[in-house]
Amino acid sequence: MEDKHHLPRLPRPYYQAFAVVHWTITLERRAQGWLDASFHAHFRELLLHAAAREGLLCPSYVLMPDHMHLLWMGLRLSSDQINIMRFLRKYLQLELTRRNSSAAPPFELQKQAHDTVLREEERKRGAFASACFYVLNNPVRAGLVKQARDWPTLGAVAPGYPDVHPLDEDFWPLFWKLYAQHREPGNPPPLPTF
Repeated sequence: MEDKHHLPRLPRPYYQAFAVVHWTITLERRAQGWLDASFHAHFRELLLHAAAREGLLCPSYVLMPDHMHLLWMGLRLSSDQINIMRFLRKYLQLELTRRNSSAAPPFELQKQAHDTVLREEERKRGAFASACFYVLNNPVRAGLVKQARDWPTLGAVAPGYPDVHPLDEDFWPLFWKLYAQHREPGNPPPLPTF
């Protein structure tokens, strides 16, 4: 029987190994007031732990006033984005709870993150860069800034490269070099068809 309280997901193998997934994490009631420089720093730290723990790169993320977007790519055959999203949401919720005040409704994440698993053709370099820029341009589309670079809570996370920024001119050559260096050799089993 289908669970009416959860969004449908693809079979688990679609989120494992070298999967590339665009995740959206939204706050209940589209709550605002939690996003500041300190939350951004905490978010980056959590992404770094997630990347190291599960073998991931995050070529783009953006924190919006009431939700968050991030793109993860797996680097290991054992990478599992469902597991690491559970880890990330747990620690994001702890930080949001710490920020709650008795005067306002609590800051809570919606029950489930929304995901879009990128297809093979969407993972090719040009199409993939377009997906990353789509994430980074959220503040522009929302009318919050004129250029993505002006939004203070966006970036990328690659362990060992604290200053990497997805809007820098040299980002993509460095990113693909890191991906090639850190991607584990081998091929995952074929994905189930449905």
